[in-house]
Amino acid sequence: MTERPPQRTPNRQLAALIAEAGFSNAGLARRVDQLGLEHGLDLRYDKTSVTRWLRGQQPRGTTPALIAEVFTRRLGRRLSAQDLGLDACSPVYAGLEFAASPEEAVDIVSGLWRKDSGSHAELRKIAFTPAGLVVPSRDWLIGRADDRVAHGDHGPGGARIPAQGRSSAKPPSGPSQGPPPLPRQRVQAERGPGQRVTAGDIAALRSVGELFRSLDQAYGGGHARQALVRYLEHEAEPMLRGTYGEQTGRRLFAATADLTRLAGWTSYDIAAHGLAQRYFVQALRLSQAAGDRTYGSYVLVTMSRQAVYLGHGREAVQLARVAQQGVGSSAPPAVQALLHAAEARGHGVLGEVRACTASLVRAERALEAVRTGDDVPHWARFFDEAQLADEFGHCHRDLQQYRAAAQHAERSLQLRAPGFARSRLFCRVVLASARLGLGELDQACTLGAEAAQAASEMRSVRAHEYVREFERRLEPYRDAAPVRGYRDRIAALSH
Repeated sequence: MTERPPQRTPNRQLAALIAEAGFSNAGLARRVDQLGLEHGLDLRYDKTSVTRWLRGQQPRGTTPALIAEVFTRRLGRRLSAQDLGLDACSPVYAGLEFAASPEEAVDIVSGLWRKDSGSHAELRKIAFTPAGLVVPSRDWLIGRADDRVAHGDHGPGGARIPAQGRSSAKPPSGPSQGPPPLPRQRVQAERGPGQRVTAGDIAALRSVGELFRSLDQAYGGGHARQALVRYLEHEAEPMLRGTYGEQTGRRLFAATADLTRLAGWTSYDIAAHGLAQRYFVQALRLSQAAGDRTYGSYVLVTMSRQAVYLGHGREAVQLARVAQQGVGSSAPPAVQALLHAAEARGHGVLGEVRACTASLVRAERALEAVRTGDDVPHWARFFDEAQLADEFGHCHRDLQQYRAAAQHAERSLQLRAPGFARSRLFCRVVLASARLGLGELDQACTLGAEAAQAASEMRSVRAHEYVREFERRLEPYRDAAPVRGYRDRIAALSH
């Protein structure tokens, strides 16, 4: 007598969520197929497939994560495959979680740092998903700073660490208190989890951030991105798992958020967009642990800029507005200007002239309100007249208002410091495109060639893509003498 195959257990969790979402079986299958297309997957599920899932059959591959995301979009709360009674295989959304606690945030972001060791080609395969922007930005907006971030410290309120020279027990895995100089230097030569975090450690994180920021601006995100990620893995993670009180912990999370955002920014610059998105989401969560609402708004603006670059104008506008709502009128004028300019860029991509103009006017008025001596966050100091003119130039170019675009781009180039080489390149391409739109082919080709020369000296996919976009605009004029001259100059760069 042959044995019967084991009976599957009906998936009541999935059935309950289907009822809550108001899906039919066919409707759920169709949405999973559509989401699969966003990730380059040709799925062929139907109502019979969903019936099998309800009877207990487990879908294969990345499908459980896709089903979970369908419900996340519909119900407005983050759901995992396990919440649906499904096995999670190859989660598409790993790294996009907005952690429930500082400890979980450290686990997620440190996992990203460790996994980020592949080639650029492999990194670019990690999918960017517009849907992955919704839940983190919402959770940040309605969330509050964590009540406690102190770690490895069991004193009252988590803020007390045994003083040097006391006979009380020392931290489990940290250095002994009051050691002689030589052993102390040897112990601290390589930081391990559990060691006490000092003000000097956090100052070092900030200094490293400035160094990598300068390298990124001058030479492109690909120049030292891996070195930044390895620094985060080998230096920042042991600090996060070290011993610190509340005040030091907030400053530590703030510095780490800044470096993580920069890791995302450099990933974005080499077109590793899915990876960049994940770094931005985790930087947003770390900023919440830091209790730094204003920096969180800056991370959202960074996410908005990536959405603009990828053509997701509606999402870009929404992210900028969430950032504005999150800080209200309390942010310094320079920050307000930055937030309104980000919204303008989203409207520009969408071709919304009135909304774009209104946002630009708000940005301009906010920047005019900045006064010498104002307490401006270090990360917002770049937003000056040169940057505002750059934003105007990009917006007018996107709206095909070429004369205004040229005027603002020229002003930005006049004001922008040489160290911002990539920004100057972008602005030069905007000016070249504006000149082309005005019918000034010779000037457009000269400016475009200068930008191409600068791009050839950078490790920045965005820089090269700006140049390629200009070349696509040149295509209708390909037989004109200035364009032939441009092509000759570009060909010479490769020899």
